[in-house]
Amino acid sequence: MKTFIIASNNPKKVEELNRILNPLGIVAKTARELGISLDEVEETGETFIENARLKARATYKLTGMPCVADDSGLMVDALNGRPGVYSARYSGEGANAEKNNAKLLEEMKNVPVTRRTAKFVTVICCILEDGREIIAHGECVGRIGYRPVGENGFGYDPLFIIQDGRTFAQLTADEKDKISHRGNAIRILKKELEKHFAEENQC
Repeated sequence: MKTFIIASNNPKKVEELNRILNPLGIVAKTARELGISLDEVEETGETFIENARLKARATYKLTGMPCVADDSGLMVDALNGRPGVYSARYSGEGANAEKNNAKLLEEMKNVPVTRRTAKFVTVICCILEDGREIIAHGECVGRIGYRPVGENGFGYDPLFIIQDGRTFAQLTADEKDKISHRGNAIRILKKELEKHFAEENQC
C-alpha cells in the first residue's frame, strides 16, 4: 500500500478518504499516526482552493511525502455564501459544531423554506511524490433545516437536508459517501490518481 499523509487529524475525514482510496492501494494516515509533528497552518486564503493548497504545500514541504489536504465548507444562498471558508470558525473564538449550528439557525430564523438553499463544497489538493498537484472539487446541494436532526456525521450535518428529506446526520457512512461533497471530490481525485498510476506503469 502507498501511504499518503493527510493534513488533518479528523478521524471522520481519514475514514472517508480511506474507504474510497484503499481500493487503489493507497492508505491515508494522519501526521500523528506517522509520528510526525505538523504545525497548524493558518487558513489565510479567501477561497477553498487557496486554503487546501496552503495546507498541502506546507505538509509536502515538511515531509516530502505524497499528501492530501482539503478545505470544505457550507455556502448558504440566503447568507450570500456564508459561512464559506469560515465554516469551522463561524461562531468566533472557541467555535465548535454546536455553536456554529446555533449561529446559523439564528441567522436563518426568519428565512422561509423556499430560500433556505445551500451547498456543501470540498476542494482537495493532492501533492504527489514528484511535486505534481492534483485539484479535485466536489459539491452537494441541499437546504438548511430549522433544527438539528440525526446523530451521525459532524459539523453542519444535522442541519443540511438532502433531496429525500433526510439530513446528512441521518445517513450511514456509505450513503453519505455516495452523494457528499467530500465523497464527490475524492472520487474525482481517485480518477486522477488512476490516470497518474497508469502513466507511471507505461514508463
